[in-house]
Amino acid sequence: MGKVNAATVASNCGKSFPGIKLALVVGICGVVPFGPSNDEIVLGDVIISNGVIQYDFGRQLPDHFVPKDTLSDVPGRPNLEIRGFLAKLKGLRHRRQLSAKIADYLDVLRQDRDLHAEYPGSTEDRLFEASYRHSDGQKSCEQLGCNGELVSRSRLAIAEVSPTTAIHFGLMASGDAVMKSGEDRDRIAAAEGVIAFEMEGAGVWDSFPCIIIKGACDYADSHKSKVWQRYAAATAAACAKAFLGFWIPSLTQAANSESSCSLGNRESFDQSRTAYAVHERQMQPVFLVPFSKNDCFVGREDVLAKLRGLLFEQGRQKVALVGLGGLGKTQIALQLAFWVKENKPDYSVFWMPALSMAGFEQECVKLVRALGIRCSEGEDAKEAVQQHLSSKDAGSWFLIVDNADDVEIFSKSTHQGRGILDFLPSSDNGRTLFTTRSKQVAVAAARTAILKLPQIHPEEATDLLKKSLIDVDELDDSESMAQLLDALTYLPLAIAQATAYMNVYETPIVEYIQVFKDADAENIIELLEEAYDDEVHYDSSQGAVATTWIVSFDRIRRTAPAAADLLSFMACIEPRGIPRSILPKLKTEQQMTQAIGTLTGHGFLSRREGEATFDMHSLVHLATRIWNKNEGREREVRQTTLTRVAKVFPTDDWKNRDMWRQYLPHALRLLGTAGCMENKRGRKLGLLVGQCLLVDGWTTEAVSTLEHVVEIRERISAEDHPDRLASEHELAGAYLNDGQTKKAVEMMEHVVEIRERILAEDHPHRLASEHELAGAYLNDGQTKKAVEMMEHVVEIRERMQAEDHPHRLTSEHELARAYLADGQTKKAVEMLEHVVETRERILEEDHPDRLKSEKVLARAYLRNGQTKKAVEMLEHVVETRERILEEDHPGRLKSEHELAGAYFADDQIKKAVEMLEHVVKIKERILEEHHPSRLLSEHELAGAYLADDQTKKAVEILEHVVAVEAETLAEDDPSRHLSQDLLQYGYERLEGAGAVMESGHRSLKRKRNQHDRTLGV
Repeated sequence: MGKVNAATVASNCGKSFPGIKLALVVGICGVVPFGPSNDEIVLGDVIISNGVIQYDFGRQLPDHFVPKDTLSDVPGRPNLEIRGFLAKLKGLRHRRQLSAKIADYLDVLRQDRDLHAEYPGSTEDRLFEASYRHSDGQKSCEQLGCNGELVSRSRLAIAEVSPTTAIHFGLMASGDAVMKSGEDRDRIAAAEGVIAFEMEGAGVWDSFPCIIIKGACDYADSHKSKVWQRYAAATAAACAKAFLGFWIPSLTQAANSESSCSLGNRESFDQSRTAYAVHERQMQPVFLVPFSKNDCFVGREDVLAKLRGLLFEQGRQKVALVGLGGLGKTQIALQLAFWVKENKPDYSVFWMPALSMAGFEQECVKLVRALGIRCSEGEDAKEAVQQHLSSKDAGSWFLIVDNADDVEIFSKSTHQGRGILDFLPSSDNGRTLFTTRSKQVAVAAARTAILKLPQIHPEEATDLLKKSLIDVDELDDSESMAQLLDALTYLPLAIAQATAYMNVYETPIVEYIQVFKDADAENIIELLEEAYDDEVHYDSSQGAVATTWIVSFDRIRRTAPAAADLLSFMACIEPRGIPRSILPKLKTEQQMTQAIGTLTGHGFLSRREGEATFDMHSLVHLATRIWNKNEGREREVRQTTLTRVAKVFPTDDWKNRDMWRQYLPHALRLLGTAGCMENKRGRKLGLLVGQCLLVDGWTTEAVSTLEHVVEIRERISAEDHPDRLASEHELAGAYLNDGQTKKAVEMMEHVVEIRERILAEDHPHRLASEHELAGAYLNDGQTKKAVEMMEHVVEIRERMQAEDHPHRLTSEHELARAYLADGQTKKAVEMLEHVVETRERILEEDHPDRLKSEKVLARAYLRNGQTKKAVEMLEHVVETRERILEEDHPGRLKSEHELAGAYFADDQIKKAVEMLEHVVKIKERILEEHHPSRLLSEHELAGAYLADDQTKKAVEILEHVVAVEAETLAEDDPSRHLSQDLLQYGYERLEGAGAVMESGHRSLKRKRNQHDRTLGV
């Protein structure tokens, strides 16, 4: 296009759309092979501009050319908002997230054969020395036989199939001429620090705030070719889409006011602007459905009309569509979703699968991001979505809960005693449709608002067949169509699979009928019938699905064995939300694309719109599992699947959470098969899954998984085996999180004893276990042991690590807590002030570790008599957490509890009562009555009531606390005695005994001191 044409387009665009806040220039470019920091840039990488230099604009002097200054140094440079955004995007965490999104979107583009977006191969990525010139511009390097010395690149040497698309931020050189000289490229790059050459950016840069995103298609030398252009364009397009997922434009008022904001109020201004932007995004209707509209859908108008009537005319908040598998429940729900989108534009539409709790959780995580719901690290995404959609901020919405077939998963003890039903929102502005095969689920979900889906009418089945077939000549043979539909029992899924086969292989109806009759599907049908439980009934019509499956699968086995292997692999994991990245690698990406294309073409898989994620119908999934078992391949396929999933499942590093949440449903299903963890790879996967479950707050499930791993490793491994010790360490940590302190101490003492015997004093694993044991001691009230061990860990880490090293700071934080529990308040204050000062310097204001240390320092100030400092710091912590966390988040509740205690100590009794009433109300809603944290807050509220002369209320609460503690605590437990003493004091007040209130204050403070760990420091 060139920069002049680009400038013309930009100018006209600006007149038509004066509110443009950001222009993206997306395309291809030539790159400098080695950046200013000597980073390798290979073909297919993406360049994101942070400035533009117009390298052919300047003054031509007698002996050299002098370009104008870069646009980064003149008024056309990136504005403050863009510069700040790019700085954030360059950070390691955001860059990794961006790279992951690019990979997903690039996989989607590769699926479309018409785009020719496949990776050309590393052998096509040839970089000649800059001085080696291409002698004839009309001929390719192959035609000329260019054989100059190639420059080697490490990234290409180690790539298995294709290197990961790297993102490079830097200056772009923009001009009117195509750069085709390696020597000139290197000269300009050395002089100006540019990393790429292109032809449009300078023309747009002066018209709008602008970012250039371009894919590397050549090295800006004379050996330029078009081989890489399509792939480079695809990587740039994928990056642009991923980029937009991170960009939240500021408000017009904010943009206009930005320059007038003083330094003093800049922070609060930015916070309010961000909050308003999130609120606006939440209020706008969105359509989040992972499937495209089914153009082959026909009929079912009577069913759709009844559903519309129940949901939108009668105003039923929850309706269930119940029917046999393969009847088309999902397709009817999809059709209704698009009807709502077109006819009720003020409604948001959401789609949630209910096959497993893990799959449901993953969709909630996606919804949190899409809606901009505030959800901090460690917070339950399911609860965040539930609370948001139940609030007025969500507006009107329509939710589809699909495949809710398992009553155990849907409504019973799966996630710490709660099923999917417990996490679903309820609002006068919301409508929910459930699709299920289970009448029991339908009743639990919608009570009497249940619609039973009948078999499809013969006329509708004929219309579906006609609409699905490509060969229109076949439509004249009404007799053959009738025979085929009769054989397929008029089941929509069977019709879809049969027509997919006929379309792929150009098979006439008459021929397919014969193939169908000859198919050996009897065993599959019998096993299919046995596989259905009593509650979710099997119908003989579903045997047609097994037969059409056999017909198609036999053909695939003969003509595309790689596709058949993929299908067998997917039968061992969840049938919904299958990420392409979890599938076993084939020799090339092209083979993978072809294999997936074969399965989607036969109707075995459907690809979610805009994602490299696939779904399989539950009947197809079941039929494939049965075939694996019937052919004696079940064990072999499961081992292959286990090997692959264990290889790609990530660690529990927080930056990997997007990936592990995608993989968790599949890993959990795999681990649920009998004997899975008897395999070494199964135990490895179990450990990784247990760690990730713990980080995500699935404590009960984490304990169960890790206990299984430990039980097997203790049976087969020596007590000092590294794998056994690692598993026991993780299980002890899970016990600690689950409140099983005695078990945690016992197991961690065993691990520490062995590691101290076999590992050096400064070995990371030994230090980690000692640190964990000290925390367990602190929880268990063994304060002296905790102090002694943590002092040892801190002494070594202070000797080995920098003062801002995360592990050192964490250990110093824990030691300060131990000092506080041991009454060494001065030491605790001194150490915590150091930790807080360091963390405030290196961490963001709302980082959990920073807030945690600030909270403990406030407690230390309180113990040290520095009450005003404690109140001030806790008010800051609470204000921050109330801004970023939901009201029932444990971290927010703990901070509010602490602040109430500080108010109490500062004689601000009314404030203490008000805050503790709020905390207790929420804890009574979300915690069991014997939970230590709930009992502690109730105890403190009782003390505040006594201080506020509300004695009757105090006695009522304390009677409850004392009764519960009598059942759950040992007779000599100090906490139990403190509650009893305070209750006795309440009785005396009621009787007018006139006891001294100060004793109640002292009792309350002693109890808080004994429960530091319960408060979650």
